[in-house]
Amino acid sequence: MNSKLFLSFLFFFVTTLASSQIKNPKNIPFTWKTNLSKKSVDLSEIQIVLPKSSFPTLDYPKFVEKEVGLQMFFKNEPVIVVEVDGLAKAYSMNILTMHEIANDELGGMHILVTYCPLCNSGIVYNRVLKIKGEQVTLEFEASGMLRNSDMVMLDRKTESLWQQLLGTAIVGEYNETELEIIPSIIISVEEFFRRYPDGKILSKRTGFANAESRYGYNPYANYDKKSTPYERFFESGKVDKRLPAMERVVDIENMGDYKVYSFSSVLEKGVINDIFKTSKVVLFYKAGTISIMDKNDISASRDIGSVTVFNAVVNGQHLTFRKVNDVFIDNETNSKWDITGHCFSGPLKEKQLIIEPHSNHFAFAWLAFHPESEIFKD
Repeated sequence: MNSKLFLSFLFFFVTTLASSQIKNPKNIPFTWKTNLSKKSVDLSEIQIVLPKSSFPTLDYPKFVEKEVGLQMFFKNEPVIVVEVDGLAKAYSMNILTMHEIANDELGGMHILVTYCPLCNSGIVYNRVLKIKGEQVTLEFEASGMLRNSDMVMLDRKTESLWQQLLGTAIVGEYNETELEIIPSIIISVEEFFRRYPDGKILSKRTGFANAESRYGYNPYANYDKKSTPYERFFESGKVDKRLPAMERVVDIENMGDYKVYSFSSVLEKGVINDIFKTSKVVLFYKAGTISIMDKNDISASRDIGSVTVFNAVVNGQHLTFRKVNDVFIDNETNSKWDITGHCFSGPLKEKQLIIEPHSNHFAFAWLAFHPESEIFKD
């Protein structure tokens, strides 16, 4: 046996042995080319749910402007909003339920828009990595695998496996490499176009006929009304009891530590002014955004509102806020602000609060990955 043939046989043997450690209850053929010898998690924590490429990825998708967008979408359905250098795009979370990943560009930046419906986790990342001094632009897709009920992504270059909620490679050539978070907010379609009248929203004409016929519908009907996530993907005994499993939370990070705020706590107050280590933050709540994890027909789903998180320092001044009739007013200048952190009236008119990097999740999912997180209490 020549050396090349021997190495091929050895690689096949090692891969087969390693892949057998991954949970595979449906006995789906292992067609991934991931280097399973490089890993930072136990392979038994990963579960194969679907064959590779089961979710059609949105690669450089098409967008429509305000007039068409307001006809195409329900005004109160949620979108992930990203702004780069004054250019804004909105990505319907309902559409992303069918695709989970969009590889896109905005303002010259290569972005990765991700949504895992099982964790209600919507996060945007930078697709550009610096590897050995060189910049590498990656494209991603859903791998068909889960860990802690959260989507495991793969990059098409090396088929390394990445944890969506963490933005970190957990298996493969890029093991332990981290993606940079791009600040984003989740608000309603109506709020998006109110703030960004020249903004663009992801078109429903994605070119995937089977998926297009299901936009506007939720394949996980009544999921966020459950007391625990699906048992087949996350054991109920592992749910952190500090918060209800399906409570929505937002997280912030400071020097490697995390703090989470439940939607219910922000809803109760309308505004939360807080300091976490060196971060001076403010959280806004406003009704008018529906859940896409509620009714099968999302137009009939209940209103859960939006929570946005911002750095509360403007021009070196730490602002504190109160809420009056869906308007956010800072106590220092009495200027008026909206849910997107934009000042539309007062001495600070046209100022924009900087988005504090954060993401939205169900509590069970976030706490499974970050059990050490501090939980906001009044």
